[in-house]
Amino acid sequence: MYLANFLDKLFKYDGFILIDSNSNKFVIGKPLKEKPIELKLLDKSLNYKLLLYPDLYFGEAYTNGSLKIENGTLTEFLDITLKNIGRGEINIYNRILNKLKGTFRYLTNFNKIIESKKNVNHHYDISEELYDLFLDSHRQYSCAYFKNENDTLEEAQVNKIDHIIKKLNIKPNQKVLDIGSGWGTLGIEIAKKTKATVTGITLSKNQLEYSNNKAKEMNLSNQVEFKLIDYRQLNEKFNRIVSVGMFEHVGRKYYKTYFNTVSKLLKDKGVALIHTIGSTNPPRDPQPWITKYIFPGGYTPSLSELALPIENSGLIISDVEVLRMHYSHTLRHWKERFLSNKNLILEKFDEKFIRMWEFYLASCEMVFKWGDLVVYQMQLSKDNTSVPNTRDYIY
Repeated sequence: MYLANFLDKLFKYDGFILIDSNSNKFVIGKPLKEKPIELKLLDKSLNYKLLLYPDLYFGEAYTNGSLKIENGTLTEFLDITLKNIGRGEINIYNRILNKLKGTFRYLTNFNKIIESKKNVNHHYDISEELYDLFLDSHRQYSCAYFKNENDTLEEAQVNKIDHIIKKLNIKPNQKVLDIGSGWGTLGIEIAKKTKATVTGITLSKNQLEYSNNKAKEMNLSNQVEFKLIDYRQLNEKFNRIVSVGMFEHVGRKYYKTYFNTVSKLLKDKGVALIHTIGSTNPPRDPQPWITKYIFPGGYTPSLSELALPIENSGLIISDVEVLRMHYSHTLRHWKERFLSNKNLILEKFDEKFIRMWEFYLASCEMVFKWGDLVVYQMQLSKDNTSVPNTRDYIY
């Protein structure tokens, strides 16, 4: 069986039992457990699909139930698998298909304003209650900041907000723009902690309504305003600009537009902080399963893809911090909360949806642990005097 031979060569550490659709068993690698994980293929076509294009077909098979994992969890299987793959490609077939799909997507994907709204609505407006079942109490849907990995999710999300506020070095009464303001927590906390005025923008109607209600509830409506508007439609100046978890949705064609817009909106002595998922590898094509089912229009850039459009916009990169294991820990918390609330989620969605989101959360957790994904926090300014010369003011 070609698939078994290929997998056996791939797995240098640990292993599992592969059972094909005819109940034939194959030992893959060198399983460390006395009772190894079993991967059962219930569809004959997976024998070649998982060989040719595992990046797409493994997630689809797990979601539709034509692939099952026994004697262990999906997370345990992906932990072993991603440890063996690391930051590399699975095989030449997978790389070629990713390149073909990635090139086609680049040529045909236009994240114009109306398309960006559709992409946001696809993910963020599916159900308000869903996000309350796995996010922290303030609905922070971005990488938390773990001072140690035993921090609770709530503690780590507060850490993240405080870390960003300190990096922005905000003064009272300054004007702050939050691009991609989510459910409003960051903007509201900035207003509370710094006495600045905040404008948050989103393309999600659900998030807009929630954010404005939250600001009103906290008596901050005179200090915080949320708008349903695309960043390209703004035309005013701000002392500080922050964007957390939005840049991944900009699209490669629009990096120049994005940073030119940030430069245009930022005052001469202003400071911006862009927090985005990125890759430590050279530029590569989008992960096909994630872009098809979870984040249409999404892309995680390499650092090299960010530097040139920033430089050309006239902005200065005054600081870059790379958050490594933080998102893996964040996703672990989200996944555990999601699965612990499975029965409540089943009241609105079906088993297929549960498996799809479990795969999304678990696979991303493991790619941040073993693969090429990190979070970049880029501090940008227009001159060398906009921020202090050392990081002491942050810590």
